[in-house]
Amino acid sequence: MISADLSRRSFLRGLGVSLALPGFESLAKVEPKSIPLRMGFAYVPNGVIMENWRPKRLGNEFAFPSALKPLEKTKRDFQILSGLDHTKANANGDGGGDHARASATFLTGCQARKTAGKDIRIGVSVDQVAAESIGKKTKLPSLELSCDAARGSGKCDSGYSCAYQYNLSWKNESVPVPAESNPRLAFERLFGQSQLGVDRKAVQRRVGQDKSVLDFVLEDAKRMKGRLGYDDKEKLEEYLDSVREVESRISGSLRKQDDFSNLERPEGIPDRYRDHIRTMFDLMALAYRSDLTRISTFLLAHDGSNRSFREIGVPEGHHSLSHHREDPVKMRKLSNIDRFYCEQFAYFVTKLAGFKESDGSRLLDHCMVVYGSGISDGNRHRHVDLPVLLAGGKAHGLKTGRHHDFSGKMASLTPGDKEEINRSKEGYGIPMSNLHLGLLAKMGVRADRLGDSTGIADNF
Repeated sequence: MISADLSRRSFLRGLGVSLALPGFESLAKVEPKSIPLRMGFAYVPNGVIMENWRPKRLGNEFAFPSALKPLEKTKRDFQILSGLDHTKANANGDGGGDHARASATFLTGCQARKTAGKDIRIGVSVDQVAAESIGKKTKLPSLELSCDAARGSGKCDSGYSCAYQYNLSWKNESVPVPAESNPRLAFERLFGQSQLGVDRKAVQRRVGQDKSVLDFVLEDAKRMKGRLGYDDKEKLEEYLDSVREVESRISGSLRKQDDFSNLERPEGIPDRYRDHIRTMFDLMALAYRSDLTRISTFLLAHDGSNRSFREIGVPEGHHSLSHHREDPVKMRKLSNIDRFYCEQFAYFVTKLAGFKESDGSRLLDHCMVVYGSGISDGNRHRHVDLPVLLAGGKAHGLKTGRHHDFSGKMASLTPGDKEEINRSKEGYGIPMSNLHLGLLAKMGVRADRLGDSTGIADNF
């Protein structure tokens, strides 16, 4: 059964196309409804150089360390959260495998069973708890994206199944929700006619004829404009331009293929990693804007990734560098990688801030997006006091523009104090799962426990 929210939503339709539209003030007067809150998670691998990540001061008067500099212009739109732990990513008797555990634990708060076989076991992830509760209100219950091809089996990190390392989202304790890394397939999932998958014949026809999805909904768009006021007509044009721009970039990469019949191949992915990330962030933003989903995850790279970053002058592999042994040259290169990832997140935050809701408010103010890693210090494989940002949510009471420490331990430091707090591997602050429960509560989803949670965090 289609939910009431979904059946009332405005769509433009054409051959194999179902283009959901953002809310319009002209129509909201007829069908008033509150603007929904969205939730998302973006994961970066291998930890960070914490001394170049964490500000020395708490509150709203902090100075931006070098890794976070790209986010400086968006200071009032996000918060830095310290004192969050994922101790279930520690070995806890299971030996090596910190990278697999880091990814697997990030949204579940559970200890992954150490196996490379079919008997994988973790726990339900926070995004899927939300999807189970509110997913029926949108075309897609949740959206899972990645810049790495999905892997659901095989041996990866120290005897752990690849499923742990390449999946953030878990439907249940043994079933991951695979992420899509091909921008074209992600685009078609969002804007194709089917709610269940990709209409491959329609895709092949559009791509083969060099047609846009918009070419198939022009008549519907004209009819829609007749129902809109002046400002909303401009908003519709701006939204269609956004869809066209993203599709054009995807199609530009896809045209490099000689054969469009097998769209599951990795061809069509942008050559530059930066472009791949931003295209996926664009799709995530469009999905939120058109209310195709309210829940999303984005694995920018699997933990343990040894990708090089030649475009920023770092030819060495990321994972190899992360075991720097205090080498200042390696640490400087790692900080450049941390900064690179923050630049991409800043791009996404700015994108969300630029979109308007039906009441004139910003889309960003109706989103909660967690950005972080399941490892803090990659050199020592620490999973406590994780590097975590939380963007958006002003319209729903989130306290942006500050650095907050859930552990309460940083308050003892005086301004300018360069002493490092003793952050043991066993525990430092509160379980990150407490934050997840708090996010669920903001979404109106009731959950008493998630993974290793000890309570519901509410001071964010």
